[in-house]
Amino acid sequence: MSADNIREVVKQKYGQAALRVQSGGSSCCGGSPAVGGGCDPITSNLYSTQQSGEVPDQAMQASLGCGNPTALAQLNPGETVLDLGSGGGIDVLLSAWRVGPTGKAYGLDMTDEMLALARENQRKAGVTNVEFMKGEIENIPLPDNSVDVIISNCVINLSSDKDRVLREAYRVLKPGGRLAVSDVVVTGEIPAEVRKNVELWIGCIAGALRDSDYTAKLAGAGF
Repeated sequence: MSADNIREVVKQKYGQAALRVQSGGSSCCGGSPAVGGGCDPITSNLYSTQQSGEVPDQAMQASLGCGNPTALAQLNPGETVLDLGSGGGIDVLLSAWRVGPTGKAYGLDMTDEMLALARENQRKAGVTNVEFMKGEIENIPLPDNSVDVIISNCVINLSSDKDRVLREAYRVLKPGGRLAVSDVVVTGEIPAEVRKNVELWIGCIAGALRDSDYTAKLAGAGF
């Protein structure tokens, strides 16, 4: 399975998840399984009641993450935050509230349907210090040294070129910048047939690295 094929299937499945949410359903993770859903929730109750009250319902329903990077990242007023694979925008909107009107929160996603949903959620939330950009996390459309904090929620595993993703993240971070990622790692071997299964890749399973390999890739990128 080529990188381009994986990317296209991921775009299709996440686009379908966004359309389900827009039609009043749920995505498959981070909430109730969607009708005829393509995967089961990885985890639930990732966000506090206070956080869920700060974003539109559709932003919560579109959450496909495996964690809560906004709980890991120390965000300060005036900082610039970038979310790699921003989906329906929940982590971008939560970050925008924390960095305040003098800060900025960017969301980067390659799926048109998710971007449309995220921008609608931004409009509903009344948040102005947010910009959602179309692009791939392997090619971040921001200049060098332009971001204080990078967050990501179970998206780096979807890339077949994680080294490039991490190098790009390091490139756009300012000196002393921070990286806060929720992702899936493994402590044993994943069978080859699982790694070849695109549906499992989308669920952050087939693309998961060993924890030690993930650490090595971070160090190789400069972190």
